[in-house]
Amino acid sequence: MDKKIAFLGTSEFALPILKSLYESEYKISCVFSQPPRKSNRGQKITKSAVHKMCESLSIPIKTPNKIIEEADFIKSLDLDLAVVVAYGQILSDDILHLSKNGFINIHASLLPRWRGAAPIQRSLINMDKITGISIMKINNKLDEGPVCNRYTIDIESNENAKSLSEKLSKLGSDKILENIKKILDNNIIFKDQDHSKATYAKKIEKIEGKINWKDKAENIIAKINGLYPKPGAWFIFENERYRILRANLSKKNSKFGQILDNELTISCGSNSIKIFELQREGRKAQSTREFLLGSKLREGTILTNE
Repeated sequence: MDKKIAFLGTSEFALPILKSLYESEYKISCVFSQPPRKSNRGQKITKSAVHKMCESLSIPIKTPNKIIEEADFIKSLDLDLAVVVAYGQILSDDILHLSKNGFINIHASLLPRWRGAAPIQRSLINMDKITGISIMKINNKLDEGPVCNRYTIDIESNENAKSLSEKLSKLGSDKILENIKKILDNNIIFKDQDHSKATYAKKIEKIEGKINWKDKAENIIAKINGLYPKPGAWFIFENERYRILRANLSKKNSKFGQILDNELTISCGSNSIKIFELQREGRKAQSTREFLLGSKLREGTILTNE
């Protein structure tokens, strides 16, 4: 099919959707991704997940520091449509008018709920029961563009940000082609969002992962799941940080922060959590059984909020 489509994406969330488009009848004129960055450890230069996929599939890719730098090139592509998935740059009007049918975005929430940078994490931390994806036309405001379709899924009780992200990305890959066809056939309706119902998913800050043992156990479990795998929910013991990777709710209860048994059940403001996997700072992740073989965390220890 002689339709020209650009793809803008950076993170792993975008990969199944990019692959679906690559395997379709549509031509990907070019992909845009964030430029390679220095990693936290060793300052090694790391390409984005999308960048690596494009190289493996021989898809043309550009990685500008600012997308506006490529305005003339994008204009030259004479695009019919641009698809944006977890790209990480704001698109100005100077870019948005360079496609006949605009720029559409697959957003990982049921808009107008959870506009912004971290919709998956915020939905879990907030203990939402349902979420989904929204396919919207981008305008110059944050996730406020009109929506053509929303697709809903249930959030399972043991869901974490990694597993939920994978489900939503797969959902996007399943639905994107039928939406592209309808958009290019001018057979779809974009409806304005109800802005009065908007909520915002601000960027996750590392400090948000700190656990307050006075909180309800349900809230702590939601934080653990919502911040997995990064930045993680954590506590301090003897000046070292410990990330909790997997835990379940327990009905045991005592003084908040107290370790109640030798299976790492920790009392909270109400109820308790039982830890199954954790990671000491600078060490590899371990199951509770492995961890306890050499740990000072034992029954009766009181963890503070310091």
